[in-house]
Amino acid sequence: MLLKIENGRYYSIMRFTVILFFFLILLFGGYDISRGSELQRAAAAYKEGDYDTALQIFIPLAEKGDMFAQFNLAKMYRKGRGIPKDYKTAVKWFTLSAEKGNAKAQYHLGVAHSFGLGVVPDYKIALKWFNRSAEQGNTFSQYHLSRLFYLGNGVKEDKVYAHMWANLASSSGFEMAQQLRQLLTEKMTSHQIERAQELARECFKKNYKGC
Repeated sequence: MLLKIENGRYYSIMRFTVILFFFLILLFGGYDISRGSELQRAAAAYKEGDYDTALQIFIPLAEKGDMFAQFNLAKMYRKGRGIPKDYKTAVKWFTLSAEKGNAKAQYHLGVAHSFGLGVVPDYKIALKWFNRSAEQGNTFSQYHLSRLFYLGNGVKEDKVYAHMWANLASSSGFEMAQQLRQLLTEKMTSHQIERAQELARECFKKNYKGC
């Protein structure tokens, strides 16, 4: 089917739609493209040790609500890269990024609340953030959930669930998770191990959601 335009030329509706689509991307998507480019430039500067340039880019983007800039800025505060080390400020930016769904930021928040880095230690809060991150497939958060269930920190001690999370984290080859799974296996009955393995399979099928 053809569509007539003012100068008398004809375009197929499909071709016209494609042209319109890319025009809208250029018109309304320019900020996202620019932001992505800026983030790449900041990441490259950080990798090269040019922390001043990285901060100059990350700070305004973070203040505008970009969760990736917020996460990277938090890391710079936590490590003291180009700026004085400040765990409290790191937690602030990790939190803002984590609330937007950044799994890595959620993991770092779990660590902060587990070990009292910039906050008062609170295993229940750590459990919440590790769980949100683990549901997105973050191996390190799955490992830490296993530890919390094994030690009974922030949650009732449960070797079956500890084994389940250690098993899931081990699937990516994470050695510490494999060691924890082995330790748990030695302390569990065959029935408990069978149940833990069943839960792990079910959790994997659910894409780690609601485990």
